[in-house]
Amino acid sequence: MSGVVILDRDGVINADSADYIKSPAEWRPLPGAIEAIRRLTDSGNNIYIATNQAGVARGIFSAADLAAIHQKMTDAVKSSGGAISRIFACLHHPDAGCDCRKPNPGMLLKIAAETGRALTGVPFVGDSLKDMDAARAAGCTPILVLTGNGATTLRTLKTADYPGLAVFDNLLAFAMFHIANASNESS
Repeated sequence: MSGVVILDRDGVINADSADYIKSPAEWRPLPGAIEAIRRLTDSGNNIYIATNQAGVARGIFSAADLAAIHQKMTDAVKSSGGAISRIFACLHHPDAGCDCRKPNPGMLLKIAAETGRALTGVPFVGDSLKDMDAARAAGCTPILVLTGNGATTLRTLKTADYPGLAVFDNLLAFAMFHIANASNESS
């Protein structure tokens, strides 16, 4: 059975911006991120993305802009030989009270429903406390990368709340570790 890996987008796959990523021109992959997704795909993982995109609800960019950004990302991954199974995006305003906006687990639970599998042990790679909390709420294994907001998150989170939290410099470092451990478990 193939594995599932869930990724946050901004700060994990691409450079983040306090002013939002509003267009394909502003979307820039982080060093090694596209290679990481390719390697994870090559090793039999299905890659899902769960991303908060409140800029749509705030009127900063449109759903069509977001679709174009995601097309650019998907094309970059595909041209490297990788694949993204599906992108889940919460377009709601933070005050909307939805169940999909991280730190709520709604997007992750939709991934569980789509894949027909429990998320226990499924890595969710993120750079923020919201990502770690959503992962924990959904039963995923939270993985913190130090790109994006990750270094700040590591300094501010209470490590006692996340015993055994795995921390990696970036998505590629996580991918290499994950692939090596998966092959060790199957040998």
